Order: sequence, then structure tokens, then C-alpha cells
Amino acid sequence: MTVFGGNFHDRESGPMGADVHKGEDRNDGGLPVDDGGLSGEGGGLSGDAGALPVGPDGLAVDHEYLSLERELTFLFRRARANQGEMAREVHPDLESAAYGLLVRLDEYGRQRATELAAYIGVGKATMSRQLRALEDLGLIAREPDPADGRAWLVDLTGEGRRRVAHVREARRARYVSQLSHWDRREVAELARLIHQLNGVMEK
Repeated sequence: MTVFGGNFHDRESGPMGADVHKGEDRNDGGLPVDDGGLSGEGGGLSGDAGALPVGPDGLAVDHEYLSLERELTFLFRRARANQGEMAREVHPDLESAAYGLLVRLDEYGRQRATELAAYIGVGKATMSRQLRALEDLGLIAREPDPADGRAWLVDLTGEGRRRVAHVREARRARYVSQLSHWDRREVAELARLIHQLNGVMEK
């Protein structure tokens, strides 16, 4: 499995694991040593009180996490841009943040507005504004919750479901094309690892 190895590239830093730190120190074996700027003017990791420990390969032990942070920063930046594109494909006037809400309704069906607000991570006022906008676009419908007269249930309209399904299918086809050279087991492993990472980040 090479998910976090050579398959992902950062256009600013090159392939993961590459020699991306300019001006870095090297040990006697020629391996890069990333001290995170902790070495001070005297240089060297071993003599500094707050220095990171060095592993048997001569690299600071958190080098992998620095690489992970760099790749995720690039991935999240691209994901935000893609979400805006997908929102506009659903409807030209759709806000970027509302796309995730529509996907949630597409996957899980009718939900309370309060549940959607908690999932998206916004307050009631922001959620009410987004729902009104989606309702005006004809993408969702709201109705009173029979179990709680104070609450509203939200669901996709037929048109909303059709538009979301069309965009999601187009994106799935794009992933198939872009990852056509990957083994399907690698694709499955990538999905598993991202799911696992999402679970950790929610805690």
C-alpha cells in the first residue's frame, strides 16, 4: 500500500518522502535531519533541551507527521475548491457550504434541522438561513416533525435528489478515471484510512 508513499504529490513540495527541506542538516550517513527549527544557532539536535528525539534512521521521529500535515493541507485546500465546483454544478446559486448538507440528506434521508446543524457544525440561525436558501432553490422541503411540534424535518425534493445524484455520479466517474492505474485494493485501503482518520478527528 502506497497511499502515503509515492502516490500523492504536493505541487509545492514534491512527492512525499522527497528531500523537500532546503538547507537542512545531514548526518554522517547522508540522511536529512529535520529538527523543526529547534537546533538554534549551535546546530544539532542532540544537545538541545527541547529538541525532538532522533530515530535509528537519523530522522526526527515526527518526520512522518510533518509529511502528513503537508499532504493534508494540500488535500483540504483542493477539497474546498472542489466543493465549490460541485455546489455550482447542483445549482449556479448554491453556496459551497450547502453542498455537504445536500449530500447528508441524500445519504441518510429526512432529518431534523437541529441534527443537520450539529453535523455541519453551525448554529441554528446559520442553519435556518441555509435551509431557507435551499428551499427557495427548490432543492429541499421542510415539514413539522410529528413527534415534536417545535422541530422541523428536512428532506430533498425530487429535483434536489436528481441534481445531487447527477453531480455525485459525475464525481465518482472522475475518480474512476483519475485512479484507473491504482489497484482496487489500494482504493479500498485509501477509503478505509480516510474513514479512520475522520473518526479520530471527530473526537
